[in-house]
Amino acid sequence: MSQRSAEIRLDTGELHRRLETLVYRVLSVRRSVQAPAQALAAHEGPDQYRFLRAVELIRNTSDELAFNFVMFAPPALSLLADEDWDEWVLYIMSRYDHGGVLSAIVAMQKVPEYVESVSGARFRVRFEDIARRLDPFVLGLNGRPLKLATAEHSYTDTGTLYLPVAVGRFRDRDRNARLYKTTAVHLWAQTWFGTWRRSVSEAVGRFPEPERALARFHALETLRLDACIGRELPGIRREMRGLCEDLDLPALPPGAWSDAARRLREPDATVEDSHALLARCYGVTEFPAPVPYQGRLVPDRAEQTLAARKTQDRQVLARVLADLKEQLPGGARPLASEDGDVERPFRVHKTPEPDGPDGFRFELTLHGEPIPPLADVRQLLDSIGQDLGQIPDDYLVPAGPGGYRPGDSGAGRDAGTDAGGGAHRYDEWDFMRRQYRTDWCLLRERDVHPLWDDFVARTRRKYMGLLKHLRRTFEAVRGQDRLLRRQPDGDDVDLDAVVQAYADRQAGFEGRDALFVKRRRVDRDIAVLFLVDMSGSTKGWVNELEREALVLLCEALETLGDRYGIYGFSGFTHRRCELFRIKRIDEAYSDEVRARIGGIQPKDYTRMGVAIRHLTRRFQEIDARTRLLITLSDGRPDDQDGYRGAYGIEDTRQALFEARHQGVHPFCITIDDEAMDYLPHMFGAANFTVISDVRKLPYRVSDIYRRITG
Repeated sequence: MSQRSAEIRLDTGELHRRLETLVYRVLSVRRSVQAPAQALAAHEGPDQYRFLRAVELIRNTSDELAFNFVMFAPPALSLLADEDWDEWVLYIMSRYDHGGVLSAIVAMQKVPEYVESVSGARFRVRFEDIARRLDPFVLGLNGRPLKLATAEHSYTDTGTLYLPVAVGRFRDRDRNARLYKTTAVHLWAQTWFGTWRRSVSEAVGRFPEPERALARFHALETLRLDACIGRELPGIRREMRGLCEDLDLPALPPGAWSDAARRLREPDATVEDSHALLARCYGVTEFPAPVPYQGRLVPDRAEQTLAARKTQDRQVLARVLADLKEQLPGGARPLASEDGDVERPFRVHKTPEPDGPDGFRFELTLHGEPIPPLADVRQLLDSIGQDLGQIPDDYLVPAGPGGYRPGDSGAGRDAGTDAGGGAHRYDEWDFMRRQYRTDWCLLRERDVHPLWDDFVARTRRKYMGLLKHLRRTFEAVRGQDRLLRRQPDGDDVDLDAVVQAYADRQAGFEGRDALFVKRRRVDRDIAVLFLVDMSGSTKGWVNELEREALVLLCEALETLGDRYGIYGFSGFTHRRCELFRIKRIDEAYSDEVRARIGGIQPKDYTRMGVAIRHLTRRFQEIDARTRLLITLSDGRPDDQDGYRGAYGIEDTRQALFEARHQGVHPFCITIDDEAMDYLPHMFGAANFTVISDVRKLPYRVSDIYRRITG
């Protein structure tokens, strides 16, 4: 007997009892589930049971959302087919993630619109079906790399292109796939051709009806960007025209809009022209029909991301200029002239570049002399130029006395704020829904406050004998040669090959000539990032032993010569995830780093997945044949807002899958006695080790590192 046939119809009383059991935490005298129980009683058994299963799933996210689902969702059973029900439930939960209970209730009340949007289900193209083709295509476009993610509507925050979970506008799968591609290109064009170089929020806020002004500004920019795409990507522009023709969109209104289009299609038109024309087009009643690929403008999200990136790029450029000033000939000249004015030794000059968004690119000079075009410097200048259209003079001050300081632009604002203050947004895997919660985690990088005491010196004295042994062991690893057997020439005879060749000749086969062994020096092209648990559970002697282990590890790694970085992680809920910089991978093992190790202190909770995703992204900036991510933790994933148990374990496991997909090899060292319950599932059977005696931690960490990299 099938499950559906066994699901017999429930009466009102039984439905009332089951609903109360599911949402009892939020029931009160004024809150009753009697009415929805009566409504559900009119449905067949299978429909009743799929409704109850949905309530149970939603309850895992929010009791309040589950109660409102019970109250508002029963009519959806009559409107949605079985095959669309589960996807609609996930859609409701996604609306809750991004807009709270009220947004989810509005979506529940708009089931007819949702049904209409999925009516062409067999022609729909899902994001997951096209992402593998679309991702490399977007990566090949000019400008900074852009991520792809899903959202309810298409838009960009200048760092990510957000596209719908599914597209079914056309009754043709090929056209729907082209709509995905052309939408991605149009959103990319906003970032490449300067839509966000001037605050859109401020511009539209000057009008009596900002939403009306935003819609007209978007129409003007669409005209300009269409023309830009036509010049740079004529094939894509032809596809855009084809989609518009398929929808039989009306022609552009005459008068102000036609005049605006003529100006915005000129090769020298910029976003400033769109702003200038907005005042004229704002009051015009007629309005151009939206084209299918234009998406939406979301100024708040774009300007938050842009502000964070500007702060970060400015900080990085200040550090790069300081390094260049020290390294290049003539760089050490004083910054102040005889009359006391600050000299600016660095300048930028524009050189023609057809592939640039403005037809040029920036080149850096020091005291008037061109600087060799270093790839990382050029990429940084291109990023700033893409956002601003120029490199401001105050960006060209090296870090140091009188230079730019990281705190000048509020980079260290309170972690509870939204996307400001240099926050990075990351998806989080919800295994119950079997989909990501888009942009769910906000992570900020912070420096560990250095503690200038004698902790490192004490640790060296305490483990003097072990440290000598580790250094000798790591020196042996560094000096290893690899034996290549069965070579046509070499340093010694390969006895196994000789025996095999003799046996072959005796048996009448042709003998082999590869009878030698050759020694080849091992090339250790390794980069390692250590991720250290700084949650509150490490308080006390665990924290002490973690720091001692890091001191021993650093001392040994300095002997080996591998590139390595150390980061700590902690946080409090998905809105305040923190990664603490202890040693960057390109940073020397200095007194400052030693003081940061001494300053490692327990913080809050153990939200592991977002930290793994962030360091995986950091690895993409590192050129190394072997990339290792080694986590040092005292327990399982855990956080205040439900990130514990199966949820936290499954998200961490998914983050580790993503890391392996990016060529990163994860490994875990833990001191949790119960680790065997979850670590094999998360890391894989061969990718972790449990240290049963926490006092042996400093002894084992360096040894384990040697084993997995030797």
